[in-house]
Formats: sequence, structure tokens, C-alpha cells
Amino acid sequence: MNYNKKTVKDIDVKGKKVLLRCDFNVPQDKATGAITDDKRIRAALPTIQYLLEQGAAVIACSHLGKPKEGPDPKFSLAPVAARLGELLGKEIIMAADVVGEDAKAKAAALQPGQILLLENTRFEKGETKNDPALAKAMADMAEVYVSDAFGAVHRAHASTAGVAAYLPAVSGFLIEKELEVMGGALADPKRPLVAILGGSKVSSKIGVINNLLDIADTIIIGGGMAYTFAKAQGGSVGKSLLEADWLDYCNEMIEKAKAKGVKLLLPEDTQCAAEFSADAKPVLHDTMEIPDDMMGMDIGPKTIAAYTAAVKDAGTVIWNGPMGVFEFPSFAEGTRAVAKALADTNAITIIGGGDSAAAVAQLGYADKMTHISTGGGASLEFLEGKELPGVACLLDQ
Repeated sequence: MNYNKKTVKDIDVKGKKVLLRCDFNVPQDKATGAITDDKRIRAALPTIQYLLEQGAAVIACSHLGKPKEGPDPKFSLAPVAARLGELLGKEIIMAADVVGEDAKAKAAALQPGQILLLENTRFEKGETKNDPALAKAMADMAEVYVSDAFGAVHRAHASTAGVAAYLPAVSGFLIEKELEVMGGALADPKRPLVAILGGSKVSSKIGVINNLLDIADTIIIGGGMAYTFAKAQGGSVGKSLLEADWLDYCNEMIEKAKAKGVKLLLPEDTQCAAEFSADAKPVLHDTMEIPDDMMGMDIGPKTIAAYTAAVKDAGTVIWNGPMGVFEFPSFAEGTRAVAKALADTNAITIIGGGDSAAAVAQLGYADKMTHISTGGGASLEFLEGKELPGVACLLDQ
């Protein structure tokens, strides 16, 4: 995939109406609807401010949650409009629909320096189907399309990819940074490149491991998926997470790593527990010899030493997925140690969204990382080497 895409700086927006796809899919309090974390709204500010300074009229759009049956007040972007207005210190004009009479009238009347926020794009049935009629109706309101929702670029939806068929399409600053940092790490990494892959399932990381075996110098495996690797090599994993259908695949990956000269590091020791509970007492066992009544919950001290040593002299480190059940304090040590090792290294450190981003923030190391991706699913598909529809549709440099 070509990561070298035109950005807002490569196009004249003065006096033009710009359709800006943001990622305003923010977490909300279930009872009150109040936004509990405005990080995604803040992430959109540099692009919005730039467009306004350049004399554009901004028509912003985003999805929020997963409304099932069309418009649903519970998934309205009204709270986002209020918070965005506070952060920008200016009025946000809110449309009552996406491409209905209200949106069209407000878009037509919009002046340079003003912002209109369309209602939740998923209130339109055609959004997730990438319906050309919906994409065209959205595009008809504007003259330029700017994509800045990295968290949604792995989906070919009307507002993330479809509109680019009708308008000149460029990236905002958020996507520009993702492509520069993550694209650069995959296309031309500062070596050695160390990839740390955790999380519960081998099946969800299958494409990532396969792709990174062609790029990385070292691959480190942690989290629940490590037990499928241990079992594949004849180990006993007790009640640990196991994907029995993926044993052959694990052995194939081990062989592929050997053939390519890639170091594949697997846990030597494991902190185990008798039950999946925050109150469970950690008991240390060899990863290949976990008793039948125990389950693996975190990497052990020997493994921590090996993994942190591998990170120390890296040129680039990509991390996706925790090392254990980090939400239980007794089993957070592996994830904490890896996060600290990344904070202490001089390497380029890239956190691939999702749980790893949450862990790094929770442990207080976020400001020590080179880049924390804003998209969980998107960064995973990026690491798999898949084409991202919301990026592929943008104009090449």
C-alpha cells in the first residue's frame, strides 16, 4: 500500500466547503450520556483549526456507537458538538440529520470559518454498506474531502471511503502522522525492529505475526496466545487460554521464524492462578509445565528479563497487546515491565492502539512513547499489511 498521501497542506481550501471525517466515537457514561474521555475530540483539533485558519467552511461528520435501527437519541452527536464547541471556543452548528433537509440547508448556508457537525453517520442505513447514493449526497454538500478518522479507515463505509469517489480526497494531520510513523516502521524501520505481540488469541494476530516475520528482527509473544504456542510445542498449559485449532499454525510460525533468522521469543515462566480473579494469588510455574488446575495470567520474572533485554538495544519497537491480565494488579507486572522498558529505550516506540494504548496510559508511560496509534482495529490491519480502504482512496503525493 502507498503510504505517501496528499494532506490538507497540499490543497487550497480557502473559501471552500470541506467535508471532514473525524473519529468522534467517544466513550460515554451509560446512564447520563456524558463523555467520559474526550481524547478523540482533542485529536481532531489540529486539523479543524488549520482548516478554519485557511478560510474553509468545515462540515464535520463521524459515527458514534452502533445504532441498530436508524436514528436513536442515545447515539446522537449532540454531546460531541457541545464538547467540541468548548474546546474550540466557538459555536458548532448541529444538523438534525446526515443528508436530510436540515443538513443540506445548513451546509448550503455555511460560511468560511464556521463549523457544521452532521448527525451520526450510522443513522443512515447506507453508511456501513458504502452506499454510493449516500456517499454522493454527502459529497454534494462540499468541494473537498479530508479524512482524519484513523480509527475507521479499515472500514469501507460511505463516509470513510465512498465520498472520495466524488471529491478530491486528502488526509488530515492525524492520519498523516499515523502513515508517517507506522508506515515508516513497516516500510523502512530503524533496526533492529522488535515487535511485541500480546493479547488473548493467536487467531486475532495471525495476519500480524505472518506479516511481521517478513519485516522484524525479533518477535516477542505474550498474553493468552502464548499458551497456544506452548501447547503446540508439547507443553502442559492447564486451564490457560487455548485455541486448539491453531496449534499447527503456531508450529508453522516457529519454523518460518527459524528459516528467516527471526528471533521468536516465547515465555519461559508464567505467573499462574487457580481461578480468573483479581484476588487470586500468583503462583510461578515453568510455561511448559502449568498444572492442570492452574491457568496462566502473566509472564514471569525470567521472561520479563529476556523481553526487556530484547527491547533495550532495539531501533524500533512496535507493541500490540498486553503481556497478561493487566487489569488485575497482581498480574500486571509483565505489562508494566514491558511498558517501562519501552519508556527507557532510545528506540522509536509505537503502540498499536487498543489495550496496549490503555495499558501505557494507565501505567503513566504515555508521554514517553514516540507514537500511540488512535485506531485499534485499523492499526492491527495496518500491521498485517492489509490495504486500508479509507487510506487507499486518498490522492497520492
